Amino acid sequence: MAYRRPRPTSKLAKQERLHVLRDYYHEYRQLAEQDQSVLNRKVSRTAFAALLDEVGDLLLRRAAALASQPSPLREFLDENPLPPSLRGRLPDEFRAFCLALNALKQWVSAEQLATDRYLLGGLARTECLAASDQCIASSVPLVAGERELHHPVRDGRPPVPVSKRAHARIEGQDRGAEGDAVRASLLALKRAGNRSWVHLRRGCQDLLGAPVQHSTRSVGASSRTFARQAAEKTGMGYQALLDWLDASGRAGK
Repeated sequence: MAYRRPRPTSKLAKQERLHVLRDYYHEYRQLAEQDQSVLNRKVSRTAFAALLDEVGDLLLRRAAALASQPSPLREFLDENPLPPSLRGRLPDEFRAFCLALNALKQWVSAEQLATDRYLLGGLARTECLAASDQCIASSVPLVAGERELHHPVRDGRPPVPVSKRAHARIEGQDRGAEGDAVRASLLALKRAGNRSWVHLRRGCQDLLGAPVQHSTRSVGASSRTFARQAAEKTGMGYQALLDWLDASGRAGK
């Protein structure tokens, strides 16, 4: 069965869209004042583990089939042979799989952009930016060139306008003053509890529902406590803390 992009049963008029966005942003400002982690909630990887296994298996099988029979893909492989240094090192099945992965990435990118248009239509990004002149995360005025759109949850709800600095902080990637503040807060918690970055990573993964092996039950409880304290102290979600660990090159992957 051919894929059909999800479409709403009815469309909002321009004034309705503006009204919805303003109410939506007001609600998120109130939520963020209590808990900044609401601006960066991500579903655990285990939620889609089975689905992703199916997708990966399908890509492998279909790419191998297309590479072994007359097809546009087979023609592309023949028209773009490997240079002598790589011949015999990259099987056609693997090359086809890599090309399929790239096609899937482009498809996902296009479909993800289309999710913003589901509720708001083709002018979604323009209207999202125009609906507020303040950063949802910090309430500072947004100026041209310093505003970005950020998705609090990737479940179809519209993105919210934030400043570049707030966006980096929400994602745990700020290397400036706020990034230093995050590092200082986490270091203080780490030293106070005599814990490691490994404990923080595993505590966050555990609370996100990922399979984690702790050395003992008490270590597991301590790691989860570390993660909860870190989220409360920094206002970052567990996934944002993991992203910060990765971006900062912290140990414990």
